[in-house]
Amino acid sequence: QVQLVESGGGLVQAGGSLRLSCAASGSIFPIAAAAAMGWYRQAPGNQRELVASITSGGSTGYADSVKGRFTISRDNAKNTVYLQMNSLNPEDTAVYYCNVGVGSFRTYSPLNYWGQGTQVTVSS
Repeated sequence: QVQLVESGGGLVQAGGSLRLSCAASGSIFPIAAAAAMGWYRQAPGNQRELVASITSGGSTGYADSVKGRFTISRDNAKNTVYLQMNSLNPEDTAVYYCNVGVGSFRTYSPLNYWGQGTQVTVSS
């Protein structure tokens, strides 16, 4: 099993920044550490969408809507993946989830390991 715990969400004004963290643990995580990690988000009434991913080798990919504003990174020693979010706008308001998966951004396939999510709210 793999447990994922997100943190760092909150309320921020448009133009502000937040840094999300996702701490991973579990008996099989040494295997999962070789997997890709992704950040998804889901706004009310919308489907969950992949916004950023990072492979075990550090290759990153982003949705067009966040490219240039969000940065995903991982610290394998700490079993943690981060999402630095800058220049936030109200359209970024959503619950953000981290995930263990396989593949690069264009081919990312989530495994059934999800955190509980962290709310990000951007006010105008």
